[in-house]
Amino acid sequence: KQWYQRRVRGGNIVQTFPATEYDFVPDSLAVTTDDLVHVQWTGSNTHDNNNDGDDGEGEGGTDRSNLMQMSAISESYPATIKEADFWEGVQSLTDSDASGKDIAIGLASAGYYCSESGTDNCPEKESLEGRRNKIDDKMNNAPASYFGHVLKFTKAGSMNYLCTRNNNFSNRSQKGSIWVKAGNKLEVKTRSEETETSVA
Repeated sequence: KQWYQRRVRGGNIVQTFPATEYDFVPDSLAVTTDDLVHVQWTGSNTHDNNNDGDDGEGEGGTDRSNLMQMSAISESYPATIKEADFWEGVQSLTDSDASGKDIAIGLASAGYYCSESGTDNCPEKESLEGRRNKIDDKMNNAPASYFGHVLKFTKAGSMNYLCTRNNNFSNRSQKGSIWVKAGNKLEVKTRSEETETSVA
């Protein structure tokens, strides 16, 4: 059994050259149903770089990330929560009462909504149905950092995903992929350098 961390890195394009400004780390991950993946990230509400490194979307001095399923790595638009079928085969070890849909909502909103209607670890007033104020289009009112979930996969599958805030059809393209194979043996075959990796 392996434990993996899925995090976010970011910064001004000059500071991170030749990398992208924001990215998931690692951006391609192959795991088995015996493995665990902790999806989490940190951001900032107050970084003061004197306009050096403040090239992200949203309010100045802030960093935000989220994670939403999309149908193909070449696309730039997420699937709706209803269409995001990957989460049907995912459990949270940090919120055992959370459904796959609850996990998807939490990751899509950076924790602003911790579930659809509340769980043992998510007060109803902080859920999608319970919050009075809706999330801002650029997630300015979402938490900068998110503990996320420790995930256990119950079936094989794959998902391409993106961050909707750090995505403006240029070098700012925060995307990733995960492949899950049933069992405990993992064989990875790289098809190309464009993250066209499959689990054999």
